[in-house]
Amino acid sequence: MTSHAATPRITINDVAARAGVSKGAVSLAFNNRPGVSPATRERIFAVARELGWAPHRSARSLAGRRVDIIGLAVCRPARLLGLEPFYMEFLSGIESVLTERSCSLLLRLVRDLDEEIALYEEWWRGTMIDGAVLVDFHREDPRIAPLRALGLPAVAVGHPSLTGGFPSVWTDDASAAADAVRYLAALGHRRIARVGGPAGLGHSRIRADAFEATMAELGLDGRRQVATGFAGEEGARATRALLMLPDRPTAIVYDNDIMAVAGAAVASEMGLAVPDDLSLLAWDDSQLCRLTHPPLSAMSHDVHRFGAQVARTLFGVINGSHTGSLQVPTPSLTPRGSTGPPRRR
Repeated sequence: MTSHAATPRITINDVAARAGVSKGAVSLAFNNRPGVSPATRERIFAVARELGWAPHRSARSLAGRRVDIIGLAVCRPARLLGLEPFYMEFLSGIESVLTERSCSLLLRLVRDLDEEIALYEEWWRGTMIDGAVLVDFHREDPRIAPLRALGLPAVAVGHPSLTGGFPSVWTDDASAAADAVRYLAALGHRRIARVGGPAGLGHSRIRADAFEATMAELGLDGRRQVATGFAGEEGARATRALLMLPDRPTAIVYDNDIMAVAGAAVASEMGLAVPDDLSLLAWDDSQLCRLTHPPLSAMSHDVHRFGAQVARTLFGVINGSHTGSLQVPTPSLTPRGSTGPPRRR
């Protein structure tokens, strides 16, 4: 990947000279004004990226170019994002704060993290956004170094151990995962499985580690963890594989509500009664959990409020009043009809 280290000695004149254009053309390109062709604009941006140069933010404000737009790039398939209640609630929370401030959200779906980095660089250098919300952090996330070098004001949604010094808003997923295991163990379950999100995602790894540690602490069989995507069909496939084991689990914890609903359908397909034969527990409570039969027990937190807090924190970062991380309430257990003591055999 191209180095993004900033070099203070670089000026707009250096960018113009390297791109073979006037200083005015560079200004037009970065202020998103007419007067330069798309090809020239892209050449200017490419040179600026290579040299590690960006217009000084205070100069943009003096020029009256404040855009009042917040950027959010999400590396998820469009179909899945539209189905996932978490992101719909999260986005509605962000929008509730942006509406109060007459600000807008610029949302883009990307295929991979390299595309996400390039997109944020384009948005920031082109004065299209004032700041960004960063989501779905990985261990040693490759976005951290280039976006910090860019000087992009951003709030990270994730545990501070994952977010590389960006101000973050986070929930204690480790404690919540441990609570889920202890609750199922208290009901009498000894064979508890977990269907998690992609292993590369930091929050999935945090939950997986806490699940395994709590199972070991309680002397339970904690080897049944399946990492998969967040789609319903992937949750169904993982559930089916777990239920075909000779010593199948009597309880399964899922990393989202869509997979848990799919798991309930698989249990019915295989002739298992919920919760007598199999208890199911979802993460991220939603209306979907309450509409299934029986309704799904879930680890609940106010996702709308969470999104609103992320947006408020970002405004604090932009105006210089917030630099640290903020822990919001830990997801708590909401028991419903899908969990109960295992049937005696």
